Amino acid sequence: MGRGTPVVTSRPSAGGGAGPTRWLRAAPTPLALVVLVGLPGVVLGRMYAGHLLTWLMVGAAVGSVLVSVVARRLRSWLVAPVSVAAMVGWTLFGLHLAARRAALPGGVLEVAADAARNGIPRLLTALIPVEPTPDTVLVPLVATWLAGLTGAEVALRAGRSLLGFLPPALLYAGALYVVGPNADPALWPSVAFAAAVALGLVASGAREAPAGDPAAALPPAVRVAVRVRLVAGGAAGVAVVVGLAALLGPALAARVEDRPVDPRRYVEPPRVESLDENPLIRISGWALHPEQELLAVTTLAPAGAQTRIRLAVLSDYDGVTWRVGATYRNAGRILPAAEPGPGAVDTVRQEITVSGLTGRLLPAVATPREVTGARVAYDPATGTLIRPEGLTPGLRYTVTSAREQPDVNLLATADVPAGEEVARVLRVPDGTPEPLRRLAAQLAEDNGAPYARAAAIERFLAEHYRMVADAPSGHAYPNLNFFLFGPRNGGGQRGTSEQFAAAFAVLGRLSGLPTRVVVGFSTRGDGPVRAADAFAWPEVLFSGVGWVPFDPLPRPDAQPRPVEEDFRPPKEEPPPTEVPEPSLEPTATPSVAVSTEGDGVDRGLSAAALTVLAVGVPLLLVGALLGVLAGMRRAQTRARLGRGDPTDRVAGAWRHVTDALRLAGRPVDGDLAATEVALHARQVLVEARAARAGRRTGGAEVPAPAVEPTRGGGGGAAGVLLAAAPTLPAAATPGVEELAGLLNQAAFAPGMLTVAQADRATTEATAYVAALRAARPWWRRLVWSVHPAPLRWRR
Repeated sequence: MGRGTPVVTSRPSAGGGAGPTRWLRAAPTPLALVVLVGLPGVVLGRMYAGHLLTWLMVGAAVGSVLVSVVARRLRSWLVAPVSVAAMVGWTLFGLHLAARRAALPGGVLEVAADAARNGIPRLLTALIPVEPTPDTVLVPLVATWLAGLTGAEVALRAGRSLLGFLPPALLYAGALYVVGPNADPALWPSVAFAAAVALGLVASGAREAPAGDPAAALPPAVRVAVRVRLVAGGAAGVAVVVGLAALLGPALAARVEDRPVDPRRYVEPPRVESLDENPLIRISGWALHPEQELLAVTTLAPAGAQTRIRLAVLSDYDGVTWRVGATYRNAGRILPAAEPGPGAVDTVRQEITVSGLTGRLLPAVATPREVTGARVAYDPATGTLIRPEGLTPGLRYTVTSAREQPDVNLLATADVPAGEEVARVLRVPDGTPEPLRRLAAQLAEDNGAPYARAAAIERFLAEHYRMVADAPSGHAYPNLNFFLFGPRNGGGQRGTSEQFAAAFAVLGRLSGLPTRVVVGFSTRGDGPVRAADAFAWPEVLFSGVGWVPFDPLPRPDAQPRPVEEDFRPPKEEPPPTEVPEPSLEPTATPSVAVSTEGDGVDRGLSAAALTVLAVGVPLLLVGALLGVLAGMRRAQTRARLGRGDPTDRVAGAWRHVTDALRLAGRPVDGDLAATEVALHARQVLVEARAARAGRRTGGAEVPAPAVEPTRGGGGGAAGVLLAAAPTLPAAATPGVEELAGLLNQAAFAPGMLTVAQADRATTEATAYVAALRAARPWWRRLVWSVHPAPLRWRR
């Protein structure tokens, strides 16, 4: 009975005496735990949209601590299963609430399973502000409940309050780390957290302290010793705390202004395949199957008679392919809103059902603001949407977009932006064909205003080229060069919207216009969207207006004019004048009589010294100049043939050959194919050797044999030229046919060249240039090595 007495007296009495007082004394620690566990929800909720996550985490804090308080009379091993069961129930409720608010399809168990598989990566790759969806709230909810359970069990059951506050502190630090630099500093939540810890420790100390002085019953001598020890221990503790504060305080204060680390940089955001990175290559395939149904569109809000649905925005061009170049972030139902332009903005709401469209790119009218029915990832820079799981037939989703209508009255006087912000859409990669540069310069010559330049490019493409469905895909530099300047009877000057849009964008950038290419569909009201509705169009960025689309496609009933009528060819450079060989007969020079008689006046340097200075100094200067030029030419040749990857070395070998042809007075036209240049180079060498043989035979003319053409060369104009050439053996004449083939391989299959192929290209180019130089007259061979023109020739 002695053991039962405390139990009876500790129960609340009918009069409310000791019982309520006991509960009031025990309440501060659980309340402090609730505050400590709930504050991470306040911190983490700052980068979420709305307050749903904060309330769910506060509810988890209250529930976890309350379960431990209620189950305090149970055995310790029973509390954890009971609390985990309650956690599962609260988590399922939170996931159901988040899925319903985000309008996600599927049952609660299906949603919970998907969130459990992808919770952490989606949380760290989500677009800020993060929408509370099942996969972005699961991890915070579970972590909050487990921190509350652990802290309550240690602080309440074991009586270790300070140790029990450690799990909430770790949870709070984790919340601060996840937020990182994506929100303002959490000053007031941190102050509240420290205050809750202090109050909890004070309350627990007051509750556990015994009544009266514990040393009062001790003998006086022992009592004094105990009190001295207590005072010394307290003073030592205070000294340690003050010392740590003095040592760590300045370092911590210096870190206040530092930008925190963003953990999102360690997690790879969703990626796409090459088909989605460059959907421009799909245009030609869709053009060959125009009846294929890709989508079905139902308009829920007025959209006008004709609406463009955007599939992807391609901003990056490397001379070979256009790419989206996006960084996708998992997004919720509501997408971040950008500042609208000065034009009108109307709302378009459509329900889209996927039929035959594949890949991950999600079609939508620009600019999407809300997506329901599908989980999406979003790139705010381009406005491109993807579905990370991929498109499937029957997928149905609803998109609400804010479609901007640019103010056309501002375009005539609008400027274009410049600087680092738009460097991405102004970049022109190296290797631009010279005809493209000449055409861009010609179109911009009489059009100073940016909009006038863009309209001139649009008009030129629409009036001179033909739109066909069977044109091959391709928008690399060689493809665009052939599309713009290739012979009409050989397949040139015709293409799909792929070539029209890509040519406009490249010519625009060469004219100083920030451009990009958009791939999408044209819809005419509700109904199916077929492959014939797919096309690409260019857009130009104007200051104060925004991105403005252009339509360079020709009208269906228009007959294109020949390009030659409006494209001025380059000015013909006159052939270099033959300098006559110096005569071997000396020219009589009138003698000058110099008086050497002194007249009593100091005349300084003698006449001989003046003559040496007058002749020697210029000779030294000329020799030094020639030495510098020769050194620079040798350095240029070494850099071309020996530096860089195999592609750079092949291109350098090709420039080495074309420069040699220019030095020989036989430059190549910029619009010739590589195989045509190779044939021209062989013919030049044959003629140079024949001329040299004629000089050796005393001036008798030696006919230059024709060169055997290279079989299997390029198509188009090159094939016609090679087929027309007579066939004669030229085995003894060095050529650059293999180098031309390697150059074409570098253009159409970049990254596939090997070091051995680059070495062969270097050997072939060196042998050809040496043979061509050896066939020149002796004085031209001397000038060849120091000629300064190759140092300044435009590449």
